[in-house]
Amino acid sequence: MMGITVEMLSIDLSNYCSKECSFCYNHSTHEGNTIWSADEVIAFANDCIVNGVKAVSLGGGEPFEYAGIFEIIRVLSQKCYLTVTSNGLPLERPDVWKRMIVDKPDKIHITIHRPQEREEVMRVMRQIQKIEEIGIKSGVNLLVGADNVEYARRAYKIILKVLSPDRIILVPQRYMNTPSPQQLAEVAGGCPFQSPSCLLTCQRPCNFVSVSWDKKVNFCSFAGGKQPLPTLDYEGLMDALSKVKFESCLR
Repeated sequence: MMGITVEMLSIDLSNYCSKECSFCYNHSTHEGNTIWSADEVIAFANDCIVNGVKAVSLGGGEPFEYAGIFEIIRVLSQKCYLTVTSNGLPLERPDVWKRMIVDKPDKIHITIHRPQEREEVMRVMRQIQKIEEIGIKSGVNLLVGADNVEYARRAYKIILKVLSPDRIILVPQRYMNTPSPQQLAEVAGGCPFQSPSCLLTCQRPCNFVSVSWDKKVNFCSFAGGKQPLPTLDYEGLMDALSKVKFESCLR
């Protein structure tokens, strides 16, 4: 496919998540489905890595509630830069934590969905410190809604006590309650901050691809019009991408 070199690949393992946030872009619920097997994820990602993908991100749903997560981490962490995006709740379980000490991704991003809930903010702070102690790089995704800017600003100040701004991503809530770029700047206190590249202008990424839990593809996790993978390999990925008509998620 002309005009794109896939270097970063995001794979949503399921749309199962016991947290079940109403605004989830993946529409994940505690009754959500799983279609990918661990072997399929590994084989698909391996073929993409052979063809130039340098980094793989595992999401969901909640990836640490996916049965094969540590099998996938064990294999892919040896082949590429591997990150996992989590709500952090499963990391409170001793069995999950014990496995993660053995099979480590390169980085874990923990998402704060409700900055207005201090308990959630402080839980994530504890978790990122524990993650760092076992040699995994940490990051925080701070979800910002138009109605919680002041709470997000307070949470951001707390996070800055343990992480530098380049490891905090301010994520604007999509589909509804979306903050303006000025509101995100307010959260960061007027200082430089990290945010998705589409903050100012929606445009197709040139090196990033998102694969959804139901084995469909687009250049953005939020965008509609995803196309099914005809085969679970790099050729199938590029074939599906060639059929995508990229549109903004805000339309």
